[in-house]
Amino acid sequence: MKVGLFIPCYINQLYPQVAIASLELLEKLGVDVYYPQGQTCCGQPLGNSGYEDDSKGICQLFVEHFKTFDYIVGPSGSCIYHVKHHFDILEQTPEVQKVRNNAYELCEFIVKILGKTDLGASFPYKVGLHKSCHGLRGLKLGSCSEVQGEHYSTEEDLLNKVSGLQLMSLNRKDECCGFGGTFAVFEEAISSKMGKDRVQDHLDSEVEVLTGADHSCLMHLEGIVNRNKQPLKVMHIAEILNSTL
Repeated sequence: MKVGLFIPCYINQLYPQVAIASLELLEKLGVDVYYPQGQTCCGQPLGNSGYEDDSKGICQLFVEHFKTFDYIVGPSGSCIYHVKHHFDILEQTPEVQKVRNNAYELCEFIVKILGKTDLGASFPYKVGLHKSCHGLRGLKLGSCSEVQGEHYSTEEDLLNKVSGLQLMSLNRKDECCGFGGTFAVFEEAISSKMGKDRVQDHLDSEVEVLTGADHSCLMHLEGIVNRNKQPLKVMHIAEILNSTL
């Protein structure tokens, strides 16, 4: 299969190690990976702020760069969700529909398309998993605590196979961190308080490393951790799954 690696703009600018880990992880799994050099933002920030019409050019550019691939894979649930569910503002050509239907968050792609859970990783730490809203309730990467039924989690399936890793149980397993894209700018007091609550839950649960599949949420939580000098390390799940410590 021919896979186009989508690296969101904020990861490209601020967290290149996550992009590298995602690429290396896919290559280890035998995937034929390509990185379109001209790719830009998926348009989510404009969409979040109510300017969807102004984002059409960005969305169409995304389609142009990724329309030839069998799958589009990215290490950000919120960006992939935007591609799958908000590119309806474009004319639904066969190319647009192909891109929307074949866009996958990294963990989802590994488990559902490649059929892998044990990636040969080792990471001897106590880890807390932050389940981001777009991934959990949008892409259905896991079951929600407020819904009755069988428990499942794509991210937990992968982390539970990592040698030496101890996945810690949180008190509020799928509560929002308060980031919400531009919500963190327009409602900073509420956003900060929600983020502090999530960080404290991890601390109370004796977590050493906080992880998740969406680095926008992790960026928000890491900022709180660093500002308050709290004893938590924040890492994207791709870095852990690519680790051989």
